[in-house]
Amino acid sequence: MDLHGNEHGKKGSTAALVLAAIGVVFGDIGTSPLYALKECFSPEHGIPFSEAAVFGIISMMFWAILLVVTVKYIVFVMRADNKGEGGVLSLMALALRSLQSGTKSYLIVMMLGMFGACMLYGESVITPAISVLSAVEGLEIATPEMKRFVIPITVTILVALFVIQKFGTAAVGKLFGPITLLWFISLAGLGVLNVFKNPEIFAAINPMFAVNFISEHTLMAYIVMGSVVLVVTGVEALYLDMGHFGKSPVRMAWLFCVLPSLLMNYFGQGALLLADPEAIKNPFYLMVPDWALWPMVGLATAATVIASQAVISGAFSLANQAILLGFLPRMGIKHTSDNERGQIYIPVVNWSLLVMVIFTVIEFRESGNLAAAYGISVTTTMLITTILLSIVMRKEWHLNPVLIVSLFIGFLAVDLAFWTANLIKVKDGGWYPLMLGLLIFVCLMTWYKGRKLLRERILKESIPLEPFVKSLLAHPPHRVEGTAIFLTAHIDYVPVAMLHNLKHNRVLHQRVFFLKLSTWDVPYVNDDERLTLKDMGGDVYLVRSVHGFKETPDINKVLALIQSKYQLEFDLMETSFFLARDTVVPSKLPGMALWRERLFAWMFQNAAKPSDFFQIPTNRVVELGAKIEI
Repeated sequence: MDLHGNEHGKKGSTAALVLAAIGVVFGDIGTSPLYALKECFSPEHGIPFSEAAVFGIISMMFWAILLVVTVKYIVFVMRADNKGEGGVLSLMALALRSLQSGTKSYLIVMMLGMFGACMLYGESVITPAISVLSAVEGLEIATPEMKRFVIPITVTILVALFVIQKFGTAAVGKLFGPITLLWFISLAGLGVLNVFKNPEIFAAINPMFAVNFISEHTLMAYIVMGSVVLVVTGVEALYLDMGHFGKSPVRMAWLFCVLPSLLMNYFGQGALLLADPEAIKNPFYLMVPDWALWPMVGLATAATVIASQAVISGAFSLANQAILLGFLPRMGIKHTSDNERGQIYIPVVNWSLLVMVIFTVIEFRESGNLAAAYGISVTTTMLITTILLSIVMRKEWHLNPVLIVSLFIGFLAVDLAFWTANLIKVKDGGWYPLMLGLLIFVCLMTWYKGRKLLRERILKESIPLEPFVKSLLAHPPHRVEGTAIFLTAHIDYVPVAMLHNLKHNRVLHQRVFFLKLSTWDVPYVNDDERLTLKDMGGDVYLVRSVHGFKETPDINKVLALIQSKYQLEFDLMETSFFLARDTVVPSKLPGMALWRERLFAWMFQNAAKPSDFFQIPTNRVVELGAKIEI
């Protein structure tokens, strides 16, 4: 079956798509001015203040935004779309296409992609914490007595944000674009207001200021690079969310709105520091006129909530993709929109994120303390993206090897500089996203390996399907009215539930369907290409329904498609769904370490039931299973 992705979620005028992209895609990177420059001069992680340092750092920020975001991501990485979809898992799927399954290189690329996704989960924890915390810290500038209320207010906002997730983001999302556009206009306006005081700051556009600063203060410059990278936080969200709006609107939003607004604001902050070095304690809020301070705190809080919303939605999307690609157990998924694909809510992910975000706020207490943790999460994913992109350029795009090597070395040099600079901060908070990422990675790879072992154990005792059906129809047991649908993981073998049903009930339904739900390495599949059906005789059918890794299979829709395409009627009151419900028993058989087998058994036991995940009517389900040692 030759599958092609749908064009989805990209309807509407270009202007409307650009506005929506500004609201959803750029919220994270758009809130970086709240803390990035302040962190560069932080007493804990930054460098001593000097005029040369201001010019050097502003120059480094300017070229980081230009090279990393504009050149690397806007020009090259966004070309690596999987049927229109982006993100590290889509990039991993593209890279894996050219590699043979089961080989060492295949496993390495797969593990790299999954670890990149795990670090994005870490970013989903840190982004809401640092963004909202940095916005609320503006209260300290307005009224110093408010400092003791910063943590409680931040936690209250975050709890409210996660509580409303179950209602979906479609309605609220319409407000994202205008609010975030106002935020970027405000950033640009504040920048212009302060640049007039010291227009010489524009000299920092000259890369020699960065070069001279690095050559004269090599160690200090290297350390501060760990903070400079904060200006590109959220760049992976740009790539992950491009499928919702298309490449052109995202690129236009960046080039004509977000990029100039961010640059003008950073230059404005630099101009402020040249005029008043004392403003380094919070250059963003101290560049705001007194009369606008309270409104700016409110607008900044709204912008950070929007940025947090984007990464939370991204976490739901990544979790859904990981489930369908076989790296996470099934979880309860609720679709929050009848019109837009991809609008989902996963309660387990939502509440887990909330607990970790609140812990993060209480543990780190200040946005400056979180900056080190943020940097290592962002740079690790950026580094993995570069490696995967080089494979795609070679295997999928077939570019000139000299060009590939040149781009790879250039991107890798920048990524390694930022990444190693953040490794210095591991003890100061960088350990946190690494620990989160590693824990999630262990769980994902344990689930992937455990499912593989489970499949191998089951296949050893499985019976080939076609000869079994021929033999069964030649000497059939008593046939009863109705339709039986057996969900199967293997189209070539008899489902365990079928064997148990014949063994215990000794009957065969009037119509029998063996249904295999497959996930392929494309984000979406057209309905007219989704199904294949094989008539095995005697009203026994083998059906395969193919889904993309961004789709959640729905049994009711699959049955409706079978009915319309093959004219096979279904009456749910006369249909029974037979599912295997096995119990995994850890053992000393060759496979995984015993502790990983126990972890897999626990995950397997607590996974959502197939009937819930595939939205099968609960009163039509029959579960049959057995104990399986791994």
